[in-house]
Amino acid sequence: MAYVSSQAELDAAPRRVTILGSTGSVGCNTLELLERQPRAFQVEALTAHSSVALLAEQARRVRPRLAVIADAGLYGELKDALAGSGVTAAAGEAALIEAAERPADFVMSAIVGAAGLEPTLAAVRRGAVVGLANKETLVCAGALMMAEIERCGATLLPVDSEHNAIFQVLDVDRRETVERIILTASGGPFRTLSLDQMAQMTPEQAVAHPNWDMGAKISVDSATMMNKGLEVIEAHYLFGLPEERIEILVHPQSVVHSMVAYIDGSVLAQLSDPDMRTPIAYALAWPNRMAVPVRRLELSKIGQLTFEEPDPVRFPALRLARAALSAGGGAPTVLNAANEEAVRAFLERRIGFLEIVSVVEATLEHLPTGPLASLDDVRNLDREAREIACGLLSARV
Repeated sequence: MAYVSSQAELDAAPRRVTILGSTGSVGCNTLELLERQPRAFQVEALTAHSSVALLAEQARRVRPRLAVIADAGLYGELKDALAGSGVTAAAGEAALIEAAERPADFVMSAIVGAAGLEPTLAAVRRGAVVGLANKETLVCAGALMMAEIERCGATLLPVDSEHNAIFQVLDVDRRETVERIILTASGGPFRTLSLDQMAQMTPEQAVAHPNWDMGAKISVDSATMMNKGLEVIEAHYLFGLPEERIEILVHPQSVVHSMVAYIDGSVLAQLSDPDMRTPIAYALAWPNRMAVPVRRLELSKIGQLTFEEPDPVRFPALRLARAALSAGGGAPTVLNAANEEAVRAFLERRIGFLEIVSVVEATLEHLPTGPLASLDDVRNLDREAREIACGLLSARV
């Protein structure tokens, strides 16, 4: 898709944008950027899971054609909140798919977890440009998703800061010159704690990320480093590299967002202040760039950038994710489903922090997996993995 670049062209041909998950952190940041250039962008549809008040407020501000609440029981509340606005209200899973299928030039996929899979796939199947902030889509159904992208002529732009960084410095026309990619990780809030200390950590402490402002689930994944394991799987599908050529480095300052190492010894990195508006803007404006009101990087004031290997003993989620990717088939689907259930249990104070990964590992051991031939296979395996994980969680209470 060719994007226009001059202001005159932007005014004449604004890009229509749909945001799947507009009330989360990525969705709110995306909407802020769109509102800063109202002549360049128009909003086609907004969706949220259950945040009716915020969704209605957003819809009244930017006037999309459609606003969808995934929880069907909240339809009446959304409809009442949008009365007289001219915005159509809808609810339920079918409405989410409808939002993704509407004729937007760009779809931001920012629904957290496996729930984002089917709406994202719907956008892909109409050949849309999709900004992917939902790593679970590729973790759960990477091979199927990439095949559909090729079949339908869709464009997938990574929005996660790490994968977006790689996308910015990757020589896509000469992939044979890439030796490896290096994903950086902040290490989360528990990077320097012992296992005994980590065992005592509360949900409030786990979501208090030192560098990034993220939702609760993603913040817990950062604390366990499961997010980095999921990103290894995502990177495998996005960039076509095997697991052994995808490295992880802990970088507490979160300034170097990832790197690409080439066969001549060069290593190219993308650096910026840790602010999700930068990768979001890169995706929105691709293949051009747009002005973003983020703090500018001043390396002289930072003074020092440090890197270290992740600790495999304190962060076993990395081992599980790599093993799931190597096993292939449905193993990553099981990994993701079990992790979502375990993180939910931790946030509800039903299990301790260290039990999150142990539940995931036990679920993987209980459920042998094979190839996934269809989306129905993904759905069925996801459901079965959640049932097993929930059974394991019940036994621990």
